[in-house]
Amino acid sequence: MKYILNPNIALRSWRLVPYAYYIKHRRDAIGLSREQFELLSRCDGVQDVEESELLHGLIGSGMVRPCAGGEKLTDWQKPKFCDNRYFPSMSWMITGKCNYNCLHCFNAADNAPLMSEFTLEEAEKLIGEAEKCGINAVTITGGEPMLHKNFFDIIESLYAHGMYVRELNTNGFFIDDDALVRLKEIDGGIRVKISFDGIGHHDWLRNRKGAEENALRAIRLCGEYGFFTQVQTNVHRKNLDTLLQTAEKMDEMGVEHMRIIRTTEAPRWLQNADGATLGIGEYYDTMFDFLHTYIQKPRKMSIDVWQVAQVYPQSKSYRARPVECAKGEYRDSIPVCRGNRGMVSVDADGNIVPCHQLSGYYANHGLYIGNVKREGLQPLLQAGKYIDEVCATLGQLKASNEKCAACKFFRYCAGGCRAISLAFTHDKFGVDPSKCEFFKKDYYEKLVATMGDWRNLAPVTFD
Repeated sequence: MKYILNPNIALRSWRLVPYAYYIKHRRDAIGLSREQFELLSRCDGVQDVEESELLHGLIGSGMVRPCAGGEKLTDWQKPKFCDNRYFPSMSWMITGKCNYNCLHCFNAADNAPLMSEFTLEEAEKLIGEAEKCGINAVTITGGEPMLHKNFFDIIESLYAHGMYVRELNTNGFFIDDDALVRLKEIDGGIRVKISFDGIGHHDWLRNRKGAEENALRAIRLCGEYGFFTQVQTNVHRKNLDTLLQTAEKMDEMGVEHMRIIRTTEAPRWLQNADGATLGIGEYYDTMFDFLHTYIQKPRKMSIDVWQVAQVYPQSKSYRARPVECAKGEYRDSIPVCRGNRGMVSVDADGNIVPCHQLSGYYANHGLYIGNVKREGLQPLLQAGKYIDEVCATLGQLKASNEKCAACKFFRYCAGGCRAISLAFTHDKFGVDPSKCEFFKKDYYEKLVATMGDWRNLAPVTFD
């Protein structure tokens, strides 16, 4: 009897990950046994497959079904070997151009506007290479990505090559009815993340009069069209006074998720902050005050306070962000940044970087680990400086950093954030002082007290 993969299943292999599959519109591949993979490879609607317990298990899990006459696998579903290391996603700055000139932009090395971008030809080439490398999910960012004259051509090409847009990062200026209708025709499941830096303060940080009004309009429209809408708020001393009011307004507008991030010491922000940067302890204290007040009333909107906590009001639960490894989870083989290890970041010049938060730092310090326009994507995902950076392990960090190696909290913080470490120490294996402060000054315990009877999803007890 003939069997065929269900339409949402695609088989993939990579170096070191030989047996895996994707579920359509889910970012990460899922591992398989060799026996499962080989059996699934025969479920192509052409070959006869013998009945077996393994087959019936795969049918029960929703991966295969009996084949009706004439059914064929799509190109996306067919088994593919990707001759590179496994990376399921890509964060792609399709243009550095922007209609704003934000005071804190971490993509920039100084206050000069960025002018580089991918041509349509270069974009099509990268999309083809990304498909060849087994990339599945793409975050589209900028600059302002919707400023690119071929924005929709690029989005449509990604889908034509079997990938999907997981997230669109935008300032909201170009979002209107026509744009949302066209986006929805492509994929109504795209997450739209709009920057909004506080009621009464957004124009200042974005360096553009009317930016706040435009962002609020875009947020409202995205909700009306049924897109999963989230906002990102950069917090600093000048907008703390309206942070709670901002969160309440976002919740009332139907925003599903809010990410609050401390405006960090990127090169451009250091030139423009004018004393507005929150100190690390100051950031923790003010965020705990904010969270304590926010959770006193029924809310729907989840909040991720960067480097502090993920908060889920509908289930009355939370997770401490600095706890990277719960008790017993630590291993020396874990990458120093699991986020970077799963997502390729490409800037508008084609430079590949560990993460976009480091793009301005890398430019400012003349650091270069590869360029997809010059070298192609696949060679960079096989071996070289980029792979050395993102595949560096906690064991390597510990061997290079005596302070972290001797710290009893290291197996919980996992060394912290490499972007923060570079900003403060200029050492990729340096300490992340924000994590040192969080654990050594009892902020974990303060967070637990702040959240009261809410369920801690990753509780830890320090020896």
